[in-house]
Amino acid sequence: MAGIILVALYQVPAIHDRAYFYVASLRSKIYYFFKPPQESAFVPSTESTLDLGAISSSPTPTLTQAPSQATPMTAEQAAPATATPEPTLEPTPLPASVQLQGVIQEYQRFNSCGPANLALAMRYWGWVGDQLDIEKVVKPRLEDRNVTIPEMLVYVQNETSLTGQIRYNGTVSLLKKFIAAGFPVLIERGYVNRDDGWMGHYGVVDGYDDSVVMGGQYDNVLGTPGYAGAVHIPDTFNGEVWVTYDSLQSYWDEFFGTYMVVYPPEREAEVLAILGPDADAAVNLENTIAAITGRLETVEKSEKYFTLYSLGELLVMKKDYANAAAAFDEAFSVYGFLPVDDRPWRMLWYQVGPYEAYYNMGRYEDVVSLAYKTITDTPQPALPETFLWSGRANVALGNTSTAIFDFQRALQWHPNWPPAVEELKALGVDPQS
Repeated sequence: MAGIILVALYQVPAIHDRAYFYVASLRSKIYYFFKPPQESAFVPSTESTLDLGAISSSPTPTLTQAPSQATPMTAEQAAPATATPEPTLEPTPLPASVQLQGVIQEYQRFNSCGPANLALAMRYWGWVGDQLDIEKVVKPRLEDRNVTIPEMLVYVQNETSLTGQIRYNGTVSLLKKFIAAGFPVLIERGYVNRDDGWMGHYGVVDGYDDSVVMGGQYDNVLGTPGYAGAVHIPDTFNGEVWVTYDSLQSYWDEFFGTYMVVYPPEREAEVLAILGPDADAAVNLENTIAAITGRLETVEKSEKYFTLYSLGELLVMKKDYANAAAAFDEAFSVYGFLPVDDRPWRMLWYQVGPYEAYYNMGRYEDVVSLAYKTITDTPQPALPETFLWSGRANVALGNTSTAIFDFQRALQWHPNWPPAVEELKALGVDPQS
C-alpha cells in the first residue's frame, strides 16, 4: 500500500520535479566521483594557426531580416537577424537606479533554465503561460541539458505575438539603457556553483542601482566586496539576487556578452534606437569579433580559454571555419593547462561551435572524438546537438550504421527534432522506427 501511495505521489508534478532533481543530482555525484570529467582534455588531431590578420580583413557576411511571425523560423534563421537601424538617440542622463515591475519570480525545473527565464521575460509583456508551455516546444524531454538563445527566439517569433533581437558584446551600460527605457534583458552568462563548479546560466536583468555595495545595505549581493553598483536578477535558481557590475560583466563575457531583448513589435523602433550601430546584426558581429580579438592580448588562463572559445563561436557564425577551427584548437590547448578544478568542462553543453567548425574543415575524426568525450563525461548524455554532429561526421566517414544510431539518440533526447529527422530521412530511415 505504501508503495502505491509513493508511486501516486511521484506523479504529482511538483513532487516529481523535486524528487527527480535529487535523484539525478545524486546519480551525477556518484558518476563524477568515479569518473571526474574535468580530468580529461580533448586534444585535436590537427595543429592549426589562428590568423588574426585574416579575421580582421575578412568580409562582413550578408545577413537577412528575421522572418515575420507568420513565417515559422529555425534556430539558424534566428541567430542573428539583421534589423534596419534607427537614428541613434541623443544621450540623456540615466537614473541612478531603476527597478522594473512585472518580472515575476519563477523557479526553474530540472534543466529548465532557458524556458523559465524566457517565461519571465515574456510575462512582463503580458504573455500568459509558464516554463512548461515553452518546454513542450523547445525541449520535450526534461533531461535535455540546454536550450539556446536562438531556439528561444524561434519560440518567441513562432508561438507568441512578441518579437525579439539577439545581440552580442553586451555591456552593463547598455543594460542600464534598456532597463531605464522599460525593457528587461535576458542574458547568458557563466555561473560557478559551489558544489558543481562552472556552468552556463541565463538571467533576466530587470533593475540596477549604482549605490548597491556588496556587504552594504542590500542582502544577497554577489560579486566583488566593496564594489559599488549592481544589477537585479530574479534568478530562477537562487532567487532574488543583486550582482555587482564587474562580476556580471566578467561572467557575461564568458558567453561573449550574449543577450536577447523581447518586446512587442510596435516598440521595435525604441529597441533599435538603444542599440544604435549594433542594431545591424552584421555590424554587431564584426564589433564583437574585434572586441574579442583585442581582448586576446590581455587575458590569460581561464579568461584566455573563454576568449578563444568565444572567438571560435563568432567565427562559426561568420562561416570562417578555418580560423574558427584554429581558435578552438588554441582554446582546447589552453584548457589542458588549466588547474583541473578550474576547467569549465560543461562548455559543449551550451555552445557546439567546435563540431561545426571541424566538420566543415573535413576534420570528421575530431568531431567524433570530441562528441565521444562530451557524451561520456556525463551520466545522462541528454545532448541532442552532440549526437547530431557526431552522426553527420559518421556519415562523412562512411559509418552509416553508427550515424543512424547517433541521429536516433538525438531524437531520444529531443523527440521530433527537425534536424535529426531530416538526417535520418536523407539516409532512407524512418525517424519513427
